[in-house]
Amino acid sequence: MATTTADRRMIKLAMSAPYLERDEEQALAQAWKNNKDQEARNRIAMAHMRLVVSMAGKFRNFGLPLGDLVQEGYIGLLEAAARFEPERQVRFSTYASWWIRASIQDYVLRNWSIVRGGTSSAQKALFFNLRRLRARLARGDIHLTAEAMHQEIAAALGVSTADVRTMDARLSSSDVSLQAPISSAEGEGSNRLDFLTSDAPLPDEQAEGSIDGERRHHWLHAALGQLNEREMKIIRARRLAENGATLEELGAVLGISKERVRQIENRALEKLRAVLVSKTTDFAYA
Repeated sequence: MATTTADRRMIKLAMSAPYLERDEEQALAQAWKNNKDQEARNRIAMAHMRLVVSMAGKFRNFGLPLGDLVQEGYIGLLEAAARFEPERQVRFSTYASWWIRASIQDYVLRNWSIVRGGTSSAQKALFFNLRRLRARLARGDIHLTAEAMHQEIAAALGVSTADVRTMDARLSSSDVSLQAPISSAEGEGSNRLDFLTSDAPLPDEQAEGSIDGERRHHWLHAALGQLNEREMKIIRARRLAENGATLEELGAVLGISKERVRQIENRALEKLRAVLVSKTTDFAYA
């Protein structure tokens, strides 16, 4: 990635910032912590901008602008300055490195692809270390197949082989817009979206199906209202239950013969049919 004039100017400014001696760093940190001295915090941050630039440069292979990486690193640097505890007697650069790296990594994960990845610590480690481990294994004396390489990386990072395989595929290709034109003779004037098909019903078909389904539900509810209590019980047990009861079972429950149950069922079905036919006829001529 080419370094722009603005990037070079920013790097030059960062490298020209004066170093802080340990005692001066401690004094500024105390001034910020005890008195909320913004100037003290800013001096600590500016003195460590070269650290931000250095760490941002390690993430340039992900195709993101250096200036954006530095800005995100600077956010992490300010966070470190705000949280730094001088009484622990640790140099600020050691403490700030974690915050800078975390801020840049989060930015890379958010912007490298429109598909969100690296949501867990193991996935983040896989995302940022896969290329390095793969290159190291490729330089070894033993030639490994892709699957064997994935297994080695999975064991090293504590993730599944399937996760390594998926991440490897993602890192090997970039996002492609569905609006991107297809430059083939037979696809001239088309884009990728034109070739995506769906088996789902069209919106108008979905709306029609929803309306018709609701109408049929009302019709059936009205038809069932025409049945007496015994007819309703038989229809529910025979036709509406997931596992329909037999004629013998219903006869035993109702204290009648299975033939009588069949007759009542047929009479109830005729009632339902008559009501539903009248409803559909009224709808057809409405």
